[in-house]
Amino acid sequence: MRQTMPSSPRPLLVDWQWQDQAACRGMSSSVFFSPSGERGRARRDREEQARRICAGCAVTDRCAATALAHEESYGVWGGLSGKDRRRLGTDPADADQGVHSS
Repeated sequence: MRQTMPSSPRPLLVDWQWQDQAACRGMSSSVFFSPSGERGRARRDREEQARRICAGCAVTDRCAATALAHEESYGVWGGLSGKDRRRLGTDPADADQGVHSS
């Protein structure tokens, strides 16, 4: 019996096309994701740098909502760190509240 991949109601690539407009496109992921063992001031400084980039981005809300919907544990997405997202919960509608606060 031949098995086939389940079909998605819509193409997955469509869900990620917003990233083409992201301010971080082409940047090193090291600004948005911490190296192993990063703590304290180094982490705060790196996350603040990422937040500044996110603040000027056209797709910040979509990015944060995606991270919340997919329960991303790591990295700064849409101006929100993993800790910020855990505080908000996993409802993508919560992203607007968190993105605009410091």
